Amino acid sequence: MPNPSTTSDDILHCARALIVEGGYNGFSYADIAKVVGIRNASIHHHFPGKSDLVRTLVASYREEAEHGLAALEQHVSDPVEQLRAYVGYWEACIGDGTAPFCVCALLASQLPQLPEEVAREVRAHFRALAAWLSSVLERGAKQGRVRLTATADVEAEIFLATVHGAMLSARAYGDAGMFGLVTRPMLERLAVPQ
Repeated sequence: MPNPSTTSDDILHCARALIVEGGYNGFSYADIAKVVGIRNASIHHHFPGKSDLVRTLVASYREEAEHGLAALEQHVSDPVEQLRAYVGYWEACIGDGTAPFCVCALLASQLPQLPEEVAREVRAHFRALAAWLSSVLERGAKQGRVRLTATADVEAEIFLATVHGAMLSARAYGDAGMFGLVTRPMLERLAVPQ
């Protein structure tokens, strides 16, 4: 049985949705209070300032992503299938609207405007994700499953940029299908035919 949500969980969930919708500066505590059904003072009790809230949100998001990648590693051993599963996760989220954009990708586009403690968390998310992708690509190349045209580190950055760019294209065109249109050729380029 799942744990019941707490007020701080509800605040974080609401903030995440509002950030995906309008970015760091696109919401206020008043917006959260209205959605969650609490007073602004209650939000300040849990998160004294907006930077505290968003830093906690990004740290939680990073932890969630790390758990998801660890679970993927446990259940899928083939590197190409791991890459497909990662892309497939986002394709499903964008398609059904559950997570139409990566919170950290959106915040990364606003780095110059973010408080430093939030920016650090966003950068840490990208570093961790790039390291995981690099390890998958490197393992895939050693197994003869992945074709690299650059180092695994560079390919990981290309992969990240393609996935996040595909999210942007899907949003810009208002067409979830754009995500797959952009990411499929990348996966085909990387996968060695069996």
